[in-house]
Amino acid sequence: MVCIYCQQSLSVNNSRPQKRSNQTWRRRPCKACGAVFTTIEAIDLSQAVSVLKNDSLTTFDRDRLFLSLYQSLRHRTTAISDARGLSDTVTAHIMFSTTNGQIAARAIFESALNTLQRFDKAAATHYAAFHSRNQ
Repeated sequence: MVCIYCQQSLSVNNSRPQKRSNQTWRRRPCKACGAVFTTIEAIDLSQAVSVLKNDSLTTFDRDRLFLSLYQSLRHRTTAISDARGLSDTVTAHIMFSTTNGQIAARAIFESALNTLQRFDKAAATHYAAFHSRNQ
């Protein structure tokens, strides 16, 4: 990475893995101008994980997972932040389940449903009703 002010190389001063969100937080100071940047790095799952559904492969879309969880959580006042957090949790579970970069669509459904059942039973029922027929 380069500094946005002086275009000199940045070093990494501090780095911490974020277990829940599957990201890495890094502090990057510029030795030339003294500016300090914080970056959050995440794996591009659309390129790293393929979803196997009906014997065909498609790319993993975290936004699609987020929207399906959000639809089930719309009755909550904090639906957006809840769906964001649950998407992070389900994505972390999925990453541990994949061995060769492929995961079954059914495994994503089950992981999302199990996570929702622990969080909100009404949302889990809604999710199961609308997504079980697609698996």
